[in-house]
This record gives sequence, C-alpha cells and structure tokens, in this order.
Amino acid sequence: MNYLKIDGEHFYNMVVNASNRLEEQKEFVNSLNVFPVPDGDTGTNMSMTFKTAVCEIENINTKSIDEVSKKLARGALMGARGNSGVILSQIFRGISKGMENKKEVNSREFAISLKEGANFAYKAVMRPTEGTILTIIKAAGESAINNPNSDIVKLLEEVCNHCEAVLNKTPDMLPALKKAKVVDAGGMGLLILLKGMLEALQGNVITEIKKDIAKPNISENKQIIQSDIKFGYCTEFFILANNADIESFKKELEQYGDSMVVVAFEDIVKVHIHTNDPGLILSKALKLGELSKIKIDNMREQHRNLLNIEDETKQQEEEVVENVRKKYAFVSVSRGKGLDDIFKDLGVDCVIEGGQTMNPSTQDILKSIEKLNADNIFILPNNKNIIMSASQASELADKNVVVIPSKTIPQGITALTVFDFNSDLDENIKNMNEAIGMVSTGAVTYAVKDTETDGKVIKQGDILGLIEGKIQEIGKDVFNVCSDMIEKMVNEHSELITLYYGEDCKSEDVEKFVKELEEKYSDLDIQYYEGKQPLYYFIVSVE
Repeated sequence: MNYLKIDGEHFYNMVVNASNRLEEQKEFVNSLNVFPVPDGDTGTNMSMTFKTAVCEIENINTKSIDEVSKKLARGALMGARGNSGVILSQIFRGISKGMENKKEVNSREFAISLKEGANFAYKAVMRPTEGTILTIIKAAGESAINNPNSDIVKLLEEVCNHCEAVLNKTPDMLPALKKAKVVDAGGMGLLILLKGMLEALQGNVITEIKKDIAKPNISENKQIIQSDIKFGYCTEFFILANNADIESFKKELEQYGDSMVVVAFEDIVKVHIHTNDPGLILSKALKLGELSKIKIDNMREQHRNLLNIEDETKQQEEEVVENVRKKYAFVSVSRGKGLDDIFKDLGVDCVIEGGQTMNPSTQDILKSIEKLNADNIFILPNNKNIIMSASQASELADKNVVVIPSKTIPQGITALTVFDFNSDLDENIKNMNEAIGMVSTGAVTYAVKDTETDGKVIKQGDILGLIEGKIQEIGKDVFNVCSDMIEKMVNEHSELITLYYGEDCKSEDVEKFVKELEEKYSDLDIQYYEGKQPLYYFIVSVE
C-alpha cells in the first residue's frame, strides 16, 4: 500500500508496532553487548523507554501527527533508562520537532523529522562516538533526506536497508565490536524500531500495546523486619583530625557497637556506629580532634513508633517532614540492602533501587527529586549508564539539582563522606567531584557468555575481575580473582582498601579472605561491609 502522507493515527500504529517488535527482540539486543558481564541491558533499557513512550499515547484521541509525536516524545523523555534510552528519547524528541504544527506529513517532511532526530541525538551527547546508535540515526536521516521517493513506505524501506548496511559496518568503526564479533547493540535496537514502523505501514497494521511485556523488574522492599535491636542509638558525627590513627580508633570502637562506618578524607573523619553508649563513643572520638555535626537517634523508639503507625498516618508524617525545608538533600542510586543502608546512614534522603541491569528512568529520579524539600538537591547516579538519565531529570526539575557524576558505588560513598553541611554549594560540588576522582573501583562478577576481549579468551561462567570497568582478571575462584585484582589496584599512594561483598558470598569466607588481605597489606587500612548486592561478588575501592 502506498502512503503519500501519514497522520497521527498512522504514526500511532507505526510506533506501537515498533515497540512490540523491540520488546520481542530485546534479549537479542542485550546479547550484542560487548562485555560478557551480567549488565547487558541495552535492549531492556531501550524497550522499557519506548514502552513508556507508547503508553503515553495509548488513549490519545487525535489524528494530528504533531500531537501524537509530541506526547510520544514526552513519554520517552520521562521513561528514558540508561544511556541508550536517553539517546532514544532525544531521537524521538527531534522527530517530534520535525512534525511540529502538522496534522500530517508527506515523505519530505517525514525525512526532515528523521534528520531532526539525528540532530537532537548528537546534541545530547558530549563526545559522540561513531559506530553506535548515533551513527544509525544519522544514516537514517541522511538516507531519508537524499531519497526522492514521494511514497513514505518506499522511503522507509530504503532507509532501513541503508541503516542495516551501516550497522553491519559498525565493527569496523569500533575495535571493541570487532573483537567481540558483534554489531552495535543500540544501533540494532534502533533498526528494529525503524523496521517495526515500516512493517506497520506495509501491512496497514492496526495494533495495540502488549500489556504483558516490558514491566519494570524493580521491587520495593516495604516489609519491616521485626527483630531485637542489640544497640539502640544510631550515632554519627565528624572528627576534625590531622594524622589520626583511624585503624586503632576503629578497633577501639568495635566492642561498643555494630554497623560501624569510619571513613577518613584528608583531615576529616566520618563516623557512624550503632551503640548503647553514645557518650562513651564521643569521649573517645574527642581524643582525636574536634567533633562536628553530631547526630544521635534512638532506634528502639523509632522502631516502636514505626510498628504502631498505620499507612495513612505514615503518609501524613512524611508530608510534614517534606514541609520542613532543608539546605541540602540527597538522592542516590543503589542496589543491595547493605549498600542502601550505608547510603542512608551517610545522610541520603532517597535511595532509588537500580544499577547494573536495572537502570532507573528519568521519571523515577524526578519523582525522588519532587519528594524533597530542599534548597539544593544532589543526585549520585553511582553508575555511568545512569548519569544521562540523572542529568535529564535535573533539567526537568523545577528545583536546584546538582548531579555528581559518580560512576561507581564507592565513588558515591566517598563523595558523601567529604560533604560538609556548613560549606557553601560550590565548595561542596568541588570537593565531591575531586573526591570521586581519587577512588579506584574494582568489581568481581561472572561471564554470561563466551567471548574474546583484548586477546583474553573468556568462557561462560568464568569469574571476572574488572578495574574501572575493564576486564583485568579471569579465573575460576572468586577470592583468587579478587586478590589478584586488588594487587593491580594498590600502588605506593594507597591507604585504604574497602570491600562490599554481595548476596552470594558467605560472611565466614569473606572474613577469612579479609584476614589474608590484612596480612598481605599490613600497612593499609582494610574495611569490609555486607553490601548484599546481586550479580557482583565484590565491589572494591582503593583510595
């Protein structure tokens, strides 16, 4: 069937069909991710982003392509997950710009809208990389603009054919793709969408959104665990100290409580501990230096109150808290009960569940921002694939929001430890950004597929040690790989090694491993915490 023009109804069926096709093939797109680690989520992020977009237009009652495309673009913007999702949202934001003020578009106007999609996508990325989804949308735009066909079906057929040919060349543009023997995952996701749009026109398809797919796999742990509280007072404060013996101080405190976090940065020491004698803890801390920002909470009282409050009353109390304006507030992304607790103990107001394989959307982050009543709100993405969504949320918020570009959990934790409520905004931003640059991060996980990278042959199930996201160690034993990885991370300037162990590690095995590390690195401070994170046996930082 020929289409000299398409209106909002046609466009609706095109994008809904495209969304359904991407959902069906998202695991194939995920499999194209270069790294064999269990965070190949490009297909999932793109599918969930676009699913949110099409749900936004589900009940729209108009044939205006301007209105449909504009609402679709807003849905994609709010639902954007991960870098691929953010770029995809910008592509359809540009397409909407090309269809602005039009009830229907002809082939030339449709071509211009694809070109606008490419323009918007490239503007969204600070350092565009060719061989990615950007290359494919640029190919789509250029092919469409140079195509003389007045029939949109024929135009889109040639656009898809050209994009597929360019996609097959992406391994020649990016060495990492060539080594992994795959094409770019984001580019493939976009091609699937374009083909889905074409399919709807070719078959004059009337489609509907499939409801049983692409549901976010983000669980909210609302259960309150009732247990005896051994140490009743949550005590936290800063010590202004020079050349303090932090290791001896930690050992001295251990007998007086649990859930202890003691982190030093230059002349500031952050202390958090659950204890039954806050006064004793403070008196010991005074020997090291001046105390600042002391905060003590009675957890038994809080727990009793929590158990006796009905949901409606809790909501009312939360609203009261939100009405008490603060100078600073924090939003952090984390995955793992132990890691969540650490962030909360360090003063984070909202912890969003997310990370590898589970990137929160722009809307998820925006909702957390909207909950907070503060002059300045900091966002800690703690994952390089969430930074763009966080930045997009900050632009949409009507509050002063600062994104600290933390790429790892340890970077986020370190950024919080150097934050000073008594300093001004610019000084805190400077200190936090400097602090994350001083953290070296490692992670131990497993391979989800056979592959080869940098001359290393990797088999599915191998244990992998990553330093700053790059595979440095391959083995069969978690602890051996972690030990070898740490050895590469430590240098003559290193002072502190911190390990966060995951849900698949046994505490007794970790304790034995830490003792071995203490013997090997007797001149370094070594800390370890139960992060309970999935997928990663260890997250390690060296400072």
